[in-house]
Amino acid sequence: MVKQISLAEVKEHNIASDLWVIIENKVYDLTKFRDEHPGGEEVLVEVAGRDATKDFDEVGHSQDAKDMMKKYCIGELEGKPTEMELPVSTNIANNSNTTNAQMPNELYPKNKCCVIS
Repeated sequence: MVKQISLAEVKEHNIASDLWVIIENKVYDLTKFRDEHPGGEEVLVEVAGRDATKDFDEVGHSQDAKDMMKKYCIGELEGKPTEMELPVSTNIANNSNTTNAQMPNELYPKNKCCVIS
């Protein structure tokens, strides 16, 4: 069984000598890898103790780098997915030929939220 690790626990490991990160809801202990990281230790320390999925994806790591990560995985983030994995809302204009400007104001009362599916 995979160890479940809380976000609070990950946040405690946020320095170079104790460096954990979350990538795609998996928790990695990169403390021993920090000196080997091709981008330098500083890059890892900047994301220590938090979700680094966006940072990791933006760099465009190779498949070899992704495979290497497996040995540093110490568990999965417990509970709900990280914010980066939550679905992004879409504008109604993206879902139809009608723009918000063409919709009657009664459908969009101020300070109210509606979900259209």
